[in-house]
Amino acid sequence: MSETDVLFFCWENKYIRKMKKKVFLAVIALAWVTTNTFAQRIKGSDTCLPLTQKQAEKYLSKNPSARITITGGGTGVGLSSLRDGTADIAMASRKVKFDERIRLQEAGKTIKEVTIGYDALAIIVHPDNKVSNLTREQLEDIFMGKITNWKDVGGADMRIVAYARETSSGTYEFFKESVLKNKNYMNGIMSMPATGAVIQSISQTRGAIGYVGLAYVSKDVKTINVSYDKGETFVKASSETAMDRTYLVVRPLLYYYDTKSESVVKPFIDYLLSSEGQNTVKEVGYIPIK
Repeated sequence: MSETDVLFFCWENKYIRKMKKKVFLAVIALAWVTTNTFAQRIKGSDTCLPLTQKQAEKYLSKNPSARITITGGGTGVGLSSLRDGTADIAMASRKVKFDERIRLQEAGKTIKEVTIGYDALAIIVHPDNKVSNLTREQLEDIFMGKITNWKDVGGADMRIVAYARETSSGTYEFFKESVLKNKNYMNGIMSMPATGAVIQSISQTRGAIGYVGLAYVSKDVKTINVSYDKGETFVKASSETAMDRTYLVVRPLLYYYDTKSESVVKPFIDYLLSSEGQNTVKEVGYIPIK
Protein backbone atom coordinates (compact mmCIF):
# COMPACT_ATOMS: atom_id res chain seq x y z
CA MET A 1 0.00 0.00 0.00
CA SER A 2 1.46 3.38 -0.96
CA GLU A 3 1.53 6.49 1.22
CA THR A 4 -1.31 7.98 -0.88
CA ASP A 5 -3.41 4.83 -0.48
CA VAL A 6 -2.97 4.93 3.30
CA LEU A 7 -4.07 8.54 3.53
CA PHE A 8 -7.05 7.96 1.22
CA PHE A 9 -8.16 5.01 3.32
CA CYS A 10 -7.98 7.14 6.45
CA TRP A 11 -10.32 9.75 4.98
CA GLU A 12 -12.85 7.25 3.63
CA ASN A 13 -13.15 4.93 6.61
CA LYS A 14 -16.12 5.95 8.80
CA TYR A 15 -14.39 4.78 11.93
CA ILE A 16 -11.42 7.01 11.31
CA ARG A 17 -13.76 9.98 10.82
CA LYS A 18 -14.97 9.57 14.40
CA MET A 19 -11.50 9.53 15.92
CA LYS A 20 -10.25 12.52 17.85
CA LYS A 21 -8.09 14.90 15.89
CA LYS A 22 -4.85 14.14 17.73
CA VAL A 23 -5.29 10.40 17.28
CA PHE A 24 -6.00 10.90 13.58
CA LEU A 25 -2.82 12.97 13.22
CA ALA A 26 -0.87 10.21 14.94
CA VAL A 27 -2.14 7.72 12.34
CA ILE A 28 -1.07 10.07 9.56
CA ALA A 29 2.39 10.45 11.15
CA LEU A 30 2.75 6.68 11.44
CA ALA A 31 1.83 6.24 7.78
CA TRP A 32 4.47 8.79 6.83
CA VAL A 33 7.19 7.17 8.94
CA THR A 34 6.53 3.71 7.55
CA THR A 35 6.68 4.86 3.93
CA ASN A 36 9.72 7.17 4.05
CA THR A 37 13.40 6.78 4.92
CA PHE A 38 14.86 9.40 7.25
CA ALA A 39 18.55 10.30 7.44
CA GLN A 40 20.43 9.57 10.63
CA ARG A 41 22.12 12.85 11.55
CA ILE A 42 25.50 12.34 13.21
CA LYS A 43 27.47 15.34 14.49
CA GLY A 44 30.39 16.11 16.77
CA SER A 45 33.96 15.03 17.40
CA ASP A 46 36.50 15.56 14.61
CA THR A 47 38.43 12.62 16.08
CA CYS A 48 35.46 10.32 15.47
CA LEU A 49 34.80 11.83 12.04
CA PRO A 50 37.09 9.68 9.81
CA LEU A 51 35.99 6.53 11.61
CA THR A 52 32.27 7.33 11.31
CA GLN A 53 32.65 8.25 7.65
CA LYS A 54 34.37 4.95 6.87
CA GLN A 55 31.83 2.97 8.90
CA ALA A 56 28.93 4.73 7.17
CA GLU A 57 30.42 4.04 3.75
CA LYS A 58 30.55 0.30 4.47
CA TYR A 59 27.16 0.24 6.20
CA LEU A 60 25.44 2.02 3.31
CA SER A 61 26.94 -0.43 0.82
CA LYS A 62 25.03 -3.16 2.68
CA ASN A 63 21.95 -1.02 3.36
CA PRO A 64 21.44 1.14 0.25
CA SER A 65 18.03 2.42 1.40
CA ALA A 66 19.53 3.95 4.56
CA ARG A 67 20.59 7.60 4.74
CA ILE A 68 23.28 9.03 7.01
CA THR A 69 24.62 12.58 7.21
CA ILE A 70 27.86 13.22 9.13
CA THR A 71 29.24 16.57 10.34
CA GLY A 72 32.25 17.40 12.55
CA GLY A 73 32.77 20.53 14.62
CA GLY A 74 33.77 19.08 17.99
CA THR A 75 32.27 17.09 20.84
CA GLY A 76 30.52 20.14 22.31
CA VAL A 77 28.83 20.85 18.98
CA GLY A 78 27.61 17.26 18.77
CA LEU A 79 26.10 17.27 22.26
CA SER A 80 24.46 20.67 21.68
CA SER A 81 22.97 19.38 18.44
CA LEU A 82 21.67 16.29 20.20
CA ARG A 83 20.04 18.56 22.78
CA ASP A 84 18.33 20.82 20.27
CA GLY A 85 17.20 17.95 18.05
CA THR A 86 19.42 18.59 15.03
CA ALA A 87 21.42 15.40 15.59
CA ASP A 88 20.39 11.82 16.30
CA ILE A 89 23.89 10.76 17.41
CA ALA A 90 26.55 12.94 19.05
CA MET A 91 30.13 11.83 18.38
CA ALA A 92 32.36 12.49 21.39
CA SER A 93 36.03 12.08 22.25
CA ARG A 94 35.37 12.74 25.94
CA LYS A 95 32.67 11.94 28.47
CA VAL A 96 29.61 14.17 28.64
CA LYS A 97 30.03 16.87 31.29
CA PHE A 98 27.68 17.22 34.25
CA ASP A 99 26.26 20.54 33.05
CA GLU A 100 25.76 19.13 29.53
CA ARG A 101 23.88 16.17 30.96
CA ILE A 102 21.64 18.50 32.97
CA ARG A 103 20.84 20.62 29.90
CA LEU A 104 20.05 17.48 27.92
CA GLN A 105 17.69 16.34 30.68
CA GLU A 106 16.03 19.76 30.74
CA ALA A 107 15.45 19.36 26.98
CA GLY A 108 13.70 16.06 27.64
CA LYS A 109 16.59 13.88 26.47
CA THR A 110 17.51 10.65 28.25
CA ILE A 111 20.89 9.85 26.76
CA LYS A 112 22.68 6.57 26.33
CA GLU A 113 26.46 6.24 25.95
CA VAL A 114 28.16 3.71 23.67
CA THR A 115 31.93 3.17 23.38
CA ILE A 116 32.77 2.51 19.71
CA GLY A 117 36.58 2.33 20.01
CA TYR A 118 39.63 3.96 21.59
CA ASP A 119 42.14 6.56 20.46
CA ALA A 120 45.76 7.23 21.35
CA LEU A 121 46.28 10.99 21.32
CA ALA A 122 49.53 11.65 19.44
CA ILE A 123 51.82 14.60 20.21
CA ILE A 124 53.16 15.95 16.91
CA VAL A 125 55.84 18.38 15.73
CA HIS A 126 57.33 19.51 12.42
CA PRO A 127 59.26 16.68 10.67
CA ASP A 128 62.54 18.64 10.87
CA ASN A 129 62.37 19.02 14.66
CA LYS A 130 65.31 17.16 16.29
CA VAL A 131 63.39 16.53 19.52
CA SER A 132 61.93 13.01 19.71
CA ASN A 133 61.20 12.55 23.43
CA LEU A 134 59.26 14.65 25.92
CA THR A 135 58.03 13.92 29.43
CA ARG A 136 54.49 14.68 30.49
CA GLU A 137 55.89 17.41 32.73
CA GLN A 138 57.71 19.04 29.81
CA LEU A 139 54.54 18.94 27.72
CA GLU A 140 52.66 20.55 30.59
CA ASP A 141 55.23 23.36 30.79
CA ILE A 142 55.18 23.88 27.00
CA PHE A 143 51.40 24.16 26.73
CA MET A 144 51.20 26.34 29.84
CA GLY A 145 53.83 28.70 28.39
CA LYS A 146 56.61 27.99 30.91
CA ILE A 147 58.95 26.46 28.29
CA THR A 148 59.08 28.66 25.20
CA ASN A 149 62.22 27.55 23.32
CA TRP A 150 63.10 24.13 21.91
CA LYS A 151 66.69 24.42 23.18
CA ASP A 152 65.32 24.01 26.73
CA VAL A 153 64.20 20.45 25.89
CA GLY A 154 67.21 19.38 23.82
CA GLY A 155 66.28 20.94 20.49
CA ALA A 156 67.41 23.85 18.32
CA ASP A 157 67.37 27.47 19.45
CA MET A 158 63.88 28.07 18.09
CA ARG A 159 60.67 29.50 19.53
CA ILE A 160 57.98 26.96 20.39
CA VAL A 161 54.61 27.55 18.73
CA ALA A 162 51.95 25.50 20.54
CA TYR A 163 48.69 24.61 18.82
CA ALA A 164 45.52 23.42 20.56
CA ARG A 165 41.99 22.59 19.50
CA GLU A 166 39.19 25.03 20.25
CA THR A 167 37.39 24.77 23.58
CA SER A 168 34.35 22.93 22.16
CA SER A 169 36.62 20.03 21.21
CA GLY A 170 36.70 16.87 23.29
CA THR A 171 40.37 16.51 22.32
CA TYR A 172 41.05 19.92 23.91
CA GLU A 173 39.40 18.77 27.12
CA PHE A 174 41.08 15.36 27.17
CA PHE A 175 44.57 16.81 26.64
CA LYS A 176 43.94 19.30 29.44
CA GLU A 177 42.83 16.52 31.77
CA SER A 178 45.42 13.87 30.89
CA VAL A 179 48.55 15.90 30.08
CA LEU A 180 48.03 19.24 31.84
CA LYS A 181 46.40 17.57 34.86
CA ASN A 182 43.52 20.07 34.58
CA LYS A 183 45.77 23.14 34.63
CA ASN A 184 44.97 25.92 32.16
CA TYR A 185 46.55 26.34 28.75
CA MET A 186 48.72 29.42 28.24
CA ASN A 187 47.03 32.67 27.26
CA GLY A 188 47.10 33.24 23.52
CA ILE A 189 47.68 29.62 22.50
CA MET A 190 47.00 28.99 18.80
CA SER A 191 43.46 27.54 18.77
CA MET A 192 42.46 25.50 15.72
CA PRO A 193 38.84 24.83 14.65
CA ALA A 194 39.54 21.34 13.28
CA THR A 195 42.11 18.55 13.51
CA GLY A 196 43.03 18.94 9.85
CA ALA A 197 43.98 22.56 10.55
CA VAL A 198 46.32 21.41 13.34
CA ILE A 199 48.08 18.99 10.97
CA GLN A 200 48.42 21.61 8.25
CA SER A 201 49.73 24.31 10.60
CA ILE A 202 52.32 22.06 12.23
CA SER A 203 53.52 20.70 8.88
CA GLN A 204 54.22 24.29 7.79
CA THR A 205 55.71 25.68 11.03
CA ARG A 206 59.17 24.46 12.09
CA GLY A 207 58.75 25.35 15.76
CA ALA A 208 55.22 24.00 16.11
CA ILE A 209 53.81 21.37 18.46
CA GLY A 210 50.26 20.07 18.87
CA TYR A 211 48.14 16.98 19.36
CA VAL A 212 45.79 14.92 17.17
CA GLY A 213 43.92 11.65 17.16
CA LEU A 214 46.06 8.73 15.99
CA ALA A 215 44.13 8.26 12.73
CA TYR A 216 45.16 11.77 11.61
CA VAL A 217 48.93 11.20 11.90
CA SER A 218 50.66 11.41 8.50
CA LYS A 219 54.12 11.72 6.96
CA ASP A 220 53.68 15.51 7.06
CA VAL A 221 54.29 15.55 10.82
CA LYS A 222 56.48 13.73 13.37
CA THR A 223 55.17 12.03 16.49
CA ILE A 224 56.85 12.57 19.85
CA ASN A 225 57.58 9.71 22.26
CA VAL A 226 56.04 10.51 25.65
CA SER A 227 57.12 9.56 29.18
CA TYR A 228 54.72 9.35 32.09
CA ASP A 229 57.42 8.19 34.53
CA LYS A 230 59.59 11.34 34.56
CA GLY A 231 61.87 10.22 31.75
CA GLU A 232 62.51 6.59 32.63
CA THR A 233 60.72 5.25 29.52
CA PHE A 234 59.49 7.00 26.39
CA VAL A 235 56.69 5.41 24.36
CA LYS A 236 55.54 6.10 20.80
CA ALA A 237 51.82 6.53 20.12
CA SER A 238 50.54 3.57 18.09
CA SER A 239 47.67 1.11 18.00
CA GLU A 240 49.92 -1.51 19.55
CA THR A 241 51.16 0.61 22.46
CA ALA A 242 47.64 1.84 23.11
CA MET A 243 46.26 -1.70 23.17
CA ASP A 244 48.93 -2.97 25.59
CA ARG A 245 48.54 0.22 27.66
CA THR A 246 52.24 1.16 27.53
CA TYR A 247 51.16 4.45 25.92
CA LEU A 248 49.02 6.25 28.44
CA VAL A 249 47.41 9.12 26.52
CA VAL A 250 44.42 6.97 25.52
CA ARG A 251 40.70 7.78 25.61
CA PRO A 252 37.42 6.18 24.57
CA LEU A 253 35.57 7.27 21.44
CA LEU A 254 31.87 7.61 22.24
CA TYR A 255 28.44 7.94 20.73
CA TYR A 256 25.56 9.54 22.66
CA TYR A 257 21.93 9.32 21.61
CA ASP A 258 18.46 9.91 23.03
CA THR A 259 16.85 6.61 24.08
CA LYS A 260 13.67 7.71 22.28
CA SER A 261 15.63 7.42 19.01
CA GLU A 262 17.07 3.99 19.76
CA SER A 263 15.10 2.20 17.04
CA VAL A 264 16.46 4.67 14.47
CA VAL A 265 20.15 4.62 15.46
CA LYS A 266 20.57 1.06 16.74
CA PRO A 267 21.09 -0.70 13.38
CA PHE A 268 24.09 1.51 12.54
CA ILE A 269 25.53 1.31 16.07
CA ASP A 270 25.11 -2.48 16.10
CA TYR A 271 27.09 -2.58 12.86
CA LEU A 272 29.90 -0.51 14.44
CA LEU A 273 30.08 -2.93 17.36
CA SER A 274 30.07 -6.02 15.14
CA SER A 275 33.30 -7.86 14.27
CA GLU A 276 33.30 -6.21 10.83
CA GLY A 277 32.76 -2.77 12.32
CA GLN A 278 35.53 -3.24 14.86
CA ASN A 279 37.89 -4.38 12.11
CA THR A 280 37.18 -1.03 10.46
CA VAL A 281 38.13 0.74 13.72
CA LYS A 282 41.55 -0.88 13.46
CA GLU A 283 41.76 -0.21 9.70
CA VAL A 284 41.18 3.52 10.23
CA GLY A 285 43.97 3.66 12.83
CA TYR A 286 42.11 3.51 16.12
CA ILE A 287 41.85 0.75 18.73
CA PRO A 288 38.92 -1.71 18.74
CA ILE A 289 37.01 -2.30 21.96
CA LYS A 290 37.74 -6.05 21.94
